[in-house]
Amino acid sequence: MSDLKPSEIVSELDKYIIGQRNAKRSVAVALRNRWRRRQVPEDLRDEIAPKNIILIGPTGVGKTEIARRLSMLTDSPFSKVEASKFTEVGYVGRDVESMVRDLVEITITEGKVREQESVREKARAVAEEKLLDLLLPPAPSGGFKNDPGPPPSDSATAVQKGGSSAQTREKLRQLLRDGRLDTRSVDLELADKSFPMVEIFSNVGMEEMGINFKDMLGNIMPRNTKRRKVKVAEALELLTQEEAQNLVDMERVVRQAIEKVEQSGIIFLDEIDKITGKDGGRGPDVSREGVQRDLLPIVEGSTVTTKYGPVKTDHILFIGSGAFHVAKPSDLIPELQGRFPIRVELQALGRSEFVRILTEPRNALLLQYIELLRTEGVMVSFDDEAVDEIARIAEEVNSRTENIGARRLHTLLEFLLEDILFDAPDMQAKNVRIDRPFVVKRLKNIVEDVDLSRYIL
Repeated sequence: MSDLKPSEIVSELDKYIIGQRNAKRSVAVALRNRWRRRQVPEDLRDEIAPKNIILIGPTGVGKTEIARRLSMLTDSPFSKVEASKFTEVGYVGRDVESMVRDLVEITITEGKVREQESVREKARAVAEEKLLDLLLPPAPSGGFKNDPGPPPSDSATAVQKGGSSAQTREKLRQLLRDGRLDTRSVDLELADKSFPMVEIFSNVGMEEMGINFKDMLGNIMPRNTKRRKVKVAEALELLTQEEAQNLVDMERVVRQAIEKVEQSGIIFLDEIDKITGKDGGRGPDVSREGVQRDLLPIVEGSTVTTKYGPVKTDHILFIGSGAFHVAKPSDLIPELQGRFPIRVELQALGRSEFVRILTEPRNALLLQYIELLRTEGVMVSFDDEAVDEIARIAEEVNSRTENIGARRLHTLLEFLLEDILFDAPDMQAKNVRIDRPFVVKRLKNIVEDVDLSRYIL
C-alpha cells in the first residue's frame, strides 16, 4: 500500500481518527513524497530529503495515533520514543542514537517473523519427518547377532525402510495429520535458550559497549540441549519453530531490514516540547539544549553504528509532537527548527468530536465494550441521548480539570460500565440498554463534586 494517493491515505486515516484534517493532509503528502522520490532519476534521488513534521496540539487529540496508523498503512518501520527521556540522566541521558538502533532491531524482528511464516510449510514437513522418526524408530541395521556382516549400504537401508515399515510410517503419518496422536507423549531434545545473566554497571545499554556479549559467548560456548517429555501436538509445533529458524537466511533479513529502515523508516519523537527551554530561548538549561544538539545530526542525516552494521538516517522521516503549552516551536534551537519545516496544529476535541469518536471509527470505543460484553452473552446497546450525554460530560470534565482529550472517554466509560462489567458472568437479564437517565445517575454526583471528579474521572 506504499503507493497510495494522498486522498486515499486521508480516507484510510479517517476510518480510525476523527477530525484533524490538516494533520492528515500533511502526513499524507510527506508519505506520498517518499513514493515520488523513488520514481525520480537515481542521481537526484539521494538529494531529496524527507520533510519532517511537528504536530502541535494538546494530549489525546490523535497525534500519536496518526503516526502509528500511517506506519501500519504503508508497512513502514516505526518507532515511538519520548524525547524527554534523553534528559533523565544528567546531561545527555540515554544515547540518542539508541532510537535508530531500536528501529533496526524492531524491523529485523518483524522481518524474521515474516520469513519464518513464509517457510513454515517446508519447516512443518521436516518437523513431521523428525517426529515420525521419534514415534517409529528405523529398524536396526546388520545381520545375525554373531555375524555383524558388512556395514549396510544405502540400498540396504532403503530395503529395510521399504515394505511393511514404509506402510506403517505412512499410516502413522495419516494418524498424525488427523490429530489422533496428539495426546501421546514423546521425548524431545531441544536447544536450551537460557543464557547466564551478565550485568554491566554503566549509564549506557549493552549495544553501546561495542561488543555483543550474548552473541560472542554464544559462539564460544557449546550449545546445550535439554530433554523434555511433551505431547505430540506440542512437539510438532516446537520442531516446526526450530526448523523454521534454521531455514531463515538471517543475512538477507538483516540486509533487507537495514534498507527498509533507511528508505522508509519513521521515528516518532513524542514530547519534543519538553526538551525546549522555558525561557523562550533566553538561555535554556544545558541539559535540554544538549539533547537538541545531540538530536540534530541524526535528524539532519548521519551514519549510526549498530551491531548489524552502519545505518544512514538521511531518509528516515521524523515526526515530532508536543503540546507546546509553555514553550513554542520557535524555542527549539534554530538548526533543529530548520529540520522540521512542516508544522501542523491539531485542534482540541469538543462534544461533537467525542460523539463521533464513540460511534464512528472501526475501533470505536462503544463497539469495543459491546463486543467485550458479548463474550459473556450480555447484549449492550447505547441510546443516542446516552452517547450525547457521555460526550457532554467528557467535555465538561476536560474543561474543569486537566484536558486529556479523547482519553477522558476511556475513564468515563470504565466508571459508567463498572458494575455491568463486574456482574456480567452472573447476570440474569442478558439485554442491557444504556439510556440518558442511567448515564446521569452514574456520573452526575461525581461531575458536580470537582474534587472527587479530579480523582475518579
